[in-house]
Amino acid sequence: MDTAPPRTADALTYRDAGEADVPALVALIESAYRGDSSRAGWTTEADILEGQRTDPEAVRDVIAAPGSRLLVVERGGELVACCQLEHRGEAAYFGMFAVRPGLQGGGLGRRVIAEAERLAAAEWGAREMHMTVISVRDELIAWYERRGYRRTGRMTPFPYGDERFGLPRREDLEFELLVKEIAPGLPDAP
Repeated sequence: MDTAPPRTADALTYRDAGEADVPALVALIESAYRGDSSRAGWTTEADILEGQRTDPEAVRDVIAAPGSRLLVVERGGELVACCQLEHRGEAAYFGMFAVRPGLQGGGLGRRVIAEAERLAAAEWGAREMHMTVISVRDELIAWYERRGYRRTGRMTPFPYGDERFGLPRREDLEFELLVKEIAPGLPDAP
């Protein structure tokens, strides 16, 4: 795992997560996607999924995985967002993205994803950012499209029956791959 010094931009601090961050990260991710607390923001999945979004083991796995980073985003020492970056050759995978529900809609998410793209291109030489989004999340997909991501039509099944990913309230869930070029104009490797 790469360990980078904290980077500050417009009062936001970005740093790699550690073991001590796990409980707060699980709480943040859960609050952004599940249960009544998630309804304070617009990224809630509460109408399509119940149960958990993540757990301490899954967060620890992301922190410990080779070629993976879990970025902690703080403002004034307070956790406000997080995201996963995973190095996959010429691409980077973006996931486990969460913004505190009461802070959603104010541009924080846009700043976090821009920093994640910058880091993936600068530190790994990634040319593309990949992510998967539940295909019925039209509003969320439209938000990513406004950030330059394009739908690929490449679907993977939702893991029905695996409660680690939540308890589906619908039968039509699947993930769609979204892709964005993040490092245009890089010369091809010799």
